[in-house]
Amino acid sequence: MANILADFLVETTKGYYCRYGDFYIDPLMPVDTALISHAHGDHARPGHLHILGTNATIVFMQHRFAKQDLNSYKVIDYSASFFLAGVKITFFPAGHILGSAQILMEYNDTRYLYTGDYKLQDDATCEPLVFVKADVLITETTFANPAISHPDQIEEISKIATTNHNVMLGCYSLGKAQRLTYLLNMVCPEKAIYVHHNIAPIHHIYNTFGFVPLKYEIYNRKVMKDGVNKVYLVPPLTFNSYLRAKNVIRVFASGWKRLQHNNDLSLYISDHVDWKDLLLYIEESDPKEVWTVHGDGAMLRDYFNGKIAVRDIAKISTL
Repeated sequence: MANILADFLVETTKGYYCRYGDFYIDPLMPVDTALISHAHGDHARPGHLHILGTNATIVFMQHRFAKQDLNSYKVIDYSASFFLAGVKITFFPAGHILGSAQILMEYNDTRYLYTGDYKLQDDATCEPLVFVKADVLITETTFANPAISHPDQIEEISKIATTNHNVMLGCYSLGKAQRLTYLLNMVCPEKAIYVHHNIAPIHHIYNTFGFVPLKYEIYNRKVMKDGVNKVYLVPPLTFNSYLRAKNVIRVFASGWKRLQHNNDLSLYISDHVDWKDLLLYIEESDPKEVWTVHGDGAMLRDYFNGKIAVRDIAKISTL
């Protein structure tokens, strides 16, 4: 029978800390040992003495953090277990972006699973999520609301096929931009895809890993003025700086309704689970307890009241 330790993983000012293995997960400040679930900036930071992540995660971090000591990185293969102190650790694909990982921690015959960010929707550009059984599921709750249901991604991306106008498509540079490029290549092959110079190196890394080829060109200032049927992928800061851009359709890809305001088309494509997929994931994981992070777990707690114990992860301010 599982002996669940309420303080096995706690939230501190530096990040999520496991004192039983003396390591942090996705720490916000420099620490000795950091396990990184994926390479997005709110999870992967520089300055740690030891950085453990999947091959792709480390490649992305090396691209972003040029001053980080290369000897600090250690590549962790999926499904290859290792120990930190008495804690057995295994990384499994999370389906969020290329290289994203769920982190399974086993201690005294109890299984604690940190999801990181994850999704169940198909995404040919990265490893698909692997369901993992756990006694304690530590899950993000970005869209933990019964009112939120992500639409079919093919139907959403097909909206761009309905216009011959050039499109300025706002998206996050890592993960979302590559997923959108592939979807556009497949669903809207008549569209020429151009990417911002900050996105292009990430596309190159994705193509190097070889899941699916991404067809695109690097943007130059003349291309959007010459002809139609072009899509220009830009990061959020660039997108927001062109509020009055002329002769283009403005679109931003996100699961958040607030980011669809003032755009010419809505494009609800998210790299997180919605309510239905969150429930499916919990069913497949079959936990005895659910600890919530990154969002509001109140509706999840109400839904499982009397069935599964759901609470926010414990917080400790002194570490």
